[in-house]
Amino acid sequence: MYYTIIGAARSGLAAALLAKTAGHDVFVSELKPESECKEAVEQLKEAGMDFEFGGNTEKALVNSDCVITSPGVPRKAWVIEEADKRGIPVISELEFARQFCPNNPLIAITGTNGKTTVTTLTAYILNQAGKKALAVGNIGTPLSAIVRDLNLDTILVVEVSSYQLDRIREFRPDVGIILNITPDHLVYHGTFKDYAQTKWKTFSNMTEKDFVILNADDAATLANRTQTKGENAYFSMSPVQYGVYAKEGKLVMRFPEHNKEEVIMQLDEIRLPGVHNVYNSMAAALAARAFEVRNENIRDSLMSFEGVEHRLEFVRTLDGVDYINDSKATNVNATWYALSSYNKQIVWIAGGRGDNNDYSSLDELVRRNVKCVVAIGEEADSIFNHYSSMIRCVKADSFESAVHKAKDFAESGEIVLFTPACKSFDMFMNFEHRGEVFKQIVNNL
Repeated sequence: MYYTIIGAARSGLAAALLAKTAGHDVFVSELKPESECKEAVEQLKEAGMDFEFGGNTEKALVNSDCVITSPGVPRKAWVIEEADKRGIPVISELEFARQFCPNNPLIAITGTNGKTTVTTLTAYILNQAGKKALAVGNIGTPLSAIVRDLNLDTILVVEVSSYQLDRIREFRPDVGIILNITPDHLVYHGTFKDYAQTKWKTFSNMTEKDFVILNADDAATLANRTQTKGENAYFSMSPVQYGVYAKEGKLVMRFPEHNKEEVIMQLDEIRLPGVHNVYNSMAAALAARAFEVRNENIRDSLMSFEGVEHRLEFVRTLDGVDYINDSKATNVNATWYALSSYNKQIVWIAGGRGDNNDYSSLDELVRRNVKCVVAIGEEADSIFNHYSSMIRCVKADSFESAVHKAKDFAESGEIVLFTPACKSFDMFMNFEHRGEVFKQIVNNL
């Protein structure tokens, strides 16, 4: 086979190296110039692969039998549309990598918010219970990077984005989870309907023996539940017939074959703060039970799990003020969860690159929980115009200035919460880079 890889970032590079190691011919095509991708260029040269940087040209498709596209490469990119016209199959890195580990149990976790936390937490529970589990995928380590060295008993816990699902053909998880679906990535998908339908492709190849986990409190998640072939279980803040739910301050499971409630723990024993993390814990608990993890192990893990970097991450306390890094909140809905997670007054740092953002869903929370807003980035004007008549709101011309302004506004017993509700690409390489810079500035105060 002759594979064309579009994009030379983490997943594209991992797919290229995997294909080459498997004995295939490979050509890598990247829009960015070589000067911005020095590490990738070195690895491609060392592996003896052909490549082009600085644009996708006709060279990419001349000999191609299959195109592997990286997450986020637009559907209307010239090279993708041309491959479709020529009848060249276009697949995601996820689809390609799964071919190399078809017998490893796989949990696919998708949703607009919470994917990284649930992926990390699920793998944590499984490992704490004595299983072997790896958290991979959109979380940062491409599936292609680890499939060559897997033991057959390793459970793959895969964070899956809509970009990756958009180009699957035969990808089938043993356990599929949709956490929630709210508007996001609309620049890529065009419409919310298309975005939601892409999320539902998680289940398109599942069979009756597979396990489907859905958020019973999210209408968009439930919209196509009758189309699933697998066994459906649910998580909810209200009782359900099959799944896990909250009841009288407790986390409870119910399975039809047992016909009784199993109390796992008190909700206030869950270490991660916020109602969204109750939902995340429910989803991870159900996934773990699919692999026969005992309730005691689930409880112990939920009590000890400290969370993931850049998601409501405590940075430090200075002069009685807690500084929280929530750089992973790249959309409005993620920020809604962050603003609802604390009982203290919040100085909110927000902004970045918008994605047709509608901030009105945050208004009630802002009035109740937010002392003032510091707006940054490309969305600074939009955020300021929306909130300046509601509460105190200022704009900052740099990230460092924003943190210093927030410090000046915050008083002992309050929180400086960086939860941007926006993408990072106006000023940073990615949300991780943005979060690291925030922590550096805060630690230098």
